[in-house]
Formats: sequence, C-alpha cells, structure tokens
Amino acid sequence: MIPASLIPLPVDPEVAARVDALELPFNRYGVDQYGIDKGELAKLFTLIGWFYRRYFEAQVFGAHNVPPRGRAMLVGNHSGGVALDGVMVIASSFFELEPPRLAQGMAEKFLQKIPFLNWFTSRIGQLTGLPENCIRLLEDERLLMVFPEGARGTAKLYRERDSLVGFGTGFVRMALQTDTPIVPFAFVGGGEAIPTVANLYRAGKLMGLPYLPVTPYLAPLPLPVSFQLLYGKPMRLQGSPSDSDEIIAGHVEVVKERIARLIAQGRALREGRLDATEIDFG
Repeated sequence: MIPASLIPLPVDPEVAARVDALELPFNRYGVDQYGIDKGELAKLFTLIGWFYRRYFEAQVFGAHNVPPRGRAMLVGNHSGGVALDGVMVIASSFFELEPPRLAQGMAEKFLQKIPFLNWFTSRIGQLTGLPENCIRLLEDERLLMVFPEGARGTAKLYRERDSLVGFGTGFVRMALQTDTPIVPFAFVGGGEAIPTVANLYRAGKLMGLPYLPVTPYLAPLPLPVSFQLLYGKPMRLQGSPSDSDEIIAGHVEVVKERIARLIAQGRALREGRLDATEIDFG
C-alpha cells in the first residue's frame, strides 16, 4: 500500500474541509469500513477539482434532485471512450451538494488486475462491480453510481455519443430489494471530450482491457470541452426483486426513457436551443 503522503500532490484546504464534511463513519485513522481513506480522498478531489473547474467547463443542473442523505442510486448514460463521465459525476456530488456526498461506483473488474489502480480505486470508495457490494453499500445508506450500459456505453463512437445501448437489469432488482430511489442523470459532452473513431478490441485484450479507444489524434486524452450533467427527479419503483424478467425489463425501459429525455435536453442546452429555466427534470 502506498501512503497518501508519498503522492506529491498538495491538498487544497477547501477540498480538505469538504472531505471532513462527508457524513461517512471514518475511524480515528481516517478510514471507514470499506477502506476509504480521507487522505486519499483529499488528494483525489484536489486533482479532480482542477479538471472539473478549470480544464473542463462542467455545468450541473438539478443537483437538488440528489438526496442530501440516505441511500440513493444515480443511474445514467456512459460515453466518451473511458469513464470520464463517472469521474465528473463523482466530482459533482462532492462539489455541488450540501453536505458533500461521495458517489461510489462499481469499478470494472479489469481494474482489479492493474497494479496500483486496484488499490487506489478501493481507497477512494470505488468497489468491484458485484451485486453483493452494491446491496451492502445501499443498506449502509450510501450513494451508489450505476452505468447500466457497462463497457458497451464507453465503447460508443463519436457519431453514437448521445445514443443509448442496451441496459442491464440488475440495478432495478437491487433498487427494489433495498427500497432505493433511482435518480436518473444524463451526461452530455463525453463524446466531444474523447471523440472515439474506432476501438481496438484485440489490442485491448492483450493489455487486460475491454478495448483501446482511438481518437483522430490517436491517444484517448480528453479535450477541454464543456459538459452538461442533468439530474432528474428521484424515481421510486414499485414491485418485487423476484418479479418476472418481463416486468423488470419494463421498469428498465421507464428509467431508460427518462435518461433519454434528459440527454435530449442536455444537447439542447449545449447547442443553445434550451434555457436552463426550461429544463423538465421529470
């Protein structure tokens, strides 16, 4: 394990204060039961904060729809070659909410095979994407971030950037099992930040990755663009986690349609066809 003090990144005092304000059960060493480390969080959000506020232009709408406390599931679209959208959602929950909240996502399993990253993701609260981890987090009243499209979502090419591919259904069964509200969100701009023109699947597998995204400038490095992140009103699904696949699929489609509407409004905001006061959060 690499101590936070060995990572040469000075902590922003404002960020440190917001980490202290996180309503998480840290022990006297600054670590919670999941291994989340306050020192690592402070360094992470100092770095993320620079990108969130200065490198990118992040515009967040509807942050008031995210519950300030208690269990909730943030469910949205993936785009942009790599999980840049996940980082921005985590940043928005930390910087825009009062009190700040830590959005905990389910990291792709391949990350656990990469030295340092497997340790680092767990230290900042991003756990392996297993149902038991999700349920445990929700039962502990955490804020869970879910991308039902999975790696298929980040694999979208530039021309597909604001589309939606097939959703998994597990998130609906978990929401019903734990009586968790779903907050749909749309992330617009990821496809412009990393304009993927091709994916190298064989090369990716050789490196233990699902694929390697290719941009017009070859490397999948993000461009300094604006993002529009829209949070819709919370949804309470009715039913049982043991309902038939057909019923569960119906719930999935309802959530997917809400996200699609938010994406359309995000595009309209981006192109100047919609004013922020006209957003329909659902």
